[in-house]
Parts: sequence; structure tokens; C-alpha cells
Amino acid sequence: MRMPWLRPVGPDAPPTQEELIRRVALGDESAFESLYDSVSPTIFGLVRRVVRDPAQSEEVTQEIFVEIWQNAARFDADRGKALSWILVIAHRRAVDRVRASQASMDRDLRQGTKEYQASYDDVADTVELRLESERVNKALASLTDSQREAITLAYYGGHTHREVATMLHIPVGTVKTRIRDGMIRLRDKLGVA
Repeated sequence: MRMPWLRPVGPDAPPTQEELIRRVALGDESAFESLYDSVSPTIFGLVRRVVRDPAQSEEVTQEIFVEIWQNAARFDADRGKALSWILVIAHRRAVDRVRASQASMDRDLRQGTKEYQASYDDVADTVELRLESERVNKALASLTDSQREAITLAYYGGHTHREVATMLHIPVGTVKTRIRDGMIRLRDKLGVA
């Protein structure tokens, strides 16, 4: 009967993560490869939960393994397990990336807010639009109630002639006539060619 909590001991036993870290500290690339295969799914999963963005998660995971390669000599087996040490590095890197991204977005927003100024043209356009709107409203007021209702439903409501006919309980031809007559009247009132 095999007991999963017991690790095989002897020359054929696979090295522990602690042993792999010790060998990585000595520059052993095959140990680093084994360590990577052993912990990369766990590390990526942790980073992905913190960072959320898959591309950034991959970048952060890569940075973590570079840091492990460079700082493996700092690992102290007396202070804890190798995986715990690696997870601390991973969590710190992931949180740093989230903070840096948020700071960058905040900085861009502040800069954009500072740089935004309502230009003279924006003010002039707004005034012109408001005056034109008043002219159109006055011209609409000069139409008959039935013309105004048909035009309002078709142009402001975005309804088709058939939908307007259904809403007003009149034939489609009558709707078209009211809209055409109303538009001619508006054209004359607004002086549009």
C-alpha cells in the first residue's frame, strides 16, 4: 500500500523543491527547469487570480522565475518551505503589478483632466447648436398637430412609416403625406434649400 504523504527516499527519489532551490542557487539549469515544471502552474494560478489579465499574468510569472533564478541563494530552508518562499515572491510581484497598473491609470486620468480645456470652438458650437435647436422647435410649433406628431415619431422617435401608422391608427399613405407636407413646411420656415 502506497502512502502519499511518505516521500520515497534514496538515489531514485526525485529531489524536493528545497533541494532544487539549493541547486538553482549554484547555477544548475536542469534543477531550475525541474523547479519550473513543478511550481509554474501554481504560480501562474496565483498571479492570474491577483492580476486578472492573462497577458500581464504571463509577464509577471516570467518575472517571478527570473527573480527565483537570481535570488535562489537567499532561500533559507530553516525558515520555511521552498514553495512558500516562491509564493511570497509571486504574491508580492502580482500585487506590485496591480498597484503599478492602477497608479498608471490614475496618473493618465489626472493628466488628461489637467489637459482638457473647453476650447472656444466647443463653446461656439454649443451655442450654435442651442440656437439652431430653438429655431427647429419654433418651426415645429408652426406645423399642424398631425404633421408634428408624425414627424416627431418618425425622426425623433426613430420609427418607420409603418410603425407610425400603427401607433396613430392611420394608413401608411396618410403618414407619408403628413411627414412630406410637414417637412416642406419646415424647409420653408427654416430657409433650407
